[in-house]
Amino acid sequence: MVRAWTHWATSRDLVSLRAPAHDAGTGLAGESLGQCQYGSSFVLDVFDAYGAGLVSNPNVIVAGSIGAGKSTIVKMQLERALRRGRRAVVVDPKGEYAELAARHGTTPIALGRDGWCSPFPADDGEGRHLLRALVASAQGSPLTNEQHYALDEAWQRLGSRPTRVLFALYQLLVTHLESSTPSAERSLALVLHRFVHGDLAGLFDGPDEPLRFSGDLVVVDLSSQWSSNSLSVAVLSAVAAAQQVVGDPTSLGYLIIDEAWALLSDAAALRWLQGSWKLARAKGLSHVMVLHRWSDVATAGDVGSVERDRARGLLRECETAWLFRQPPDEAREMALALGLEPREESYLVALPKGVALVRYGAHRSIVRVQPDERDFAFIDTDVAMRAS
Repeated sequence: MVRAWTHWATSRDLVSLRAPAHDAGTGLAGESLGQCQYGSSFVLDVFDAYGAGLVSNPNVIVAGSIGAGKSTIVKMQLERALRRGRRAVVVDPKGEYAELAARHGTTPIALGRDGWCSPFPADDGEGRHLLRALVASAQGSPLTNEQHYALDEAWQRLGSRPTRVLFALYQLLVTHLESSTPSAERSLALVLHRFVHGDLAGLFDGPDEPLRFSGDLVVVDLSSQWSSNSLSVAVLSAVAAAQQVVGDPTSLGYLIIDEAWALLSDAAALRWLQGSWKLARAKGLSHVMVLHRWSDVATAGDVGSVERDRARGLLRECETAWLFRQPPDEAREMALALGLEPREESYLVALPKGVALVRYGAHRSIVRVQPDERDFAFIDTDVAMRAS
């Protein structure tokens, strides 16, 4: 006789997880995303959850090993949100959202191929803050006091905001390249040269008019930057540009940041994102960070460093999390990053494929993700593997 085990937790375990033996789920109305392990269908929209008082902010984390189900649940939630008339922008470093875009009558925008976009918001203070983050990220180190002063001076000299902000700043500082004497202005001109004429040219500056994102779904394809050292700069700029599309307080929108480690591992980008994170409620914007290696949080800085604490703080401020299977060492990192209870950490290594521990505010549910027939047309990310 072969015994087939069908349960991997007892009811006592589930109660300690705040997921009772019969899990009624969120109690929200809407289209199902799956089935609670011991209960009814599971429905979750973060804006509805916020309205119902289940969570205090709309930001989301989706994490898990490769193939565990992250992309599936992100695309399913996007599809349901779009059917409700909400907007979404996907920052897609690997080019995996083309099928979802096609379903909604649009094509991904490949920056550099299809044109360039300006990441700078209309607000002068936010624009200056972003500029500092971009320069620091591109040069791979914080701004010195001299650079900070010189950049602020150049920004003030711009006067009215030009269409090509980076080009205009470069023109103000380019004469300093004629001197071989090191200076703050010369170092800034060298960084800006990358955006105007170097490896980042054509992404966030160009000779033609910038792209105007429109439509309910925008997919920004950054796959050309995937293997480059400038990925974090490209992702930061794309996220800033995307916020202008979906960060409209008159409507609700999602901003999907796939491969979010690119921002967490960049101190300047992380600092900028932390400020943006806190404005999510005011802008009606849900940031959705997608990660797979939780050890990526450790790349934000050394143990005890400000950067490491900032990364963890950012993640803990996300009251909604879809946590898929993790190997034991990565489950430890997840527990530290999110402040998980020991039993929650132990369950992460035993979750079957397609099953997630879902945290929403003070509540927990164990959910088996169940795509419907409409979902299968755009959730499959293993086509290439099967074709080979």
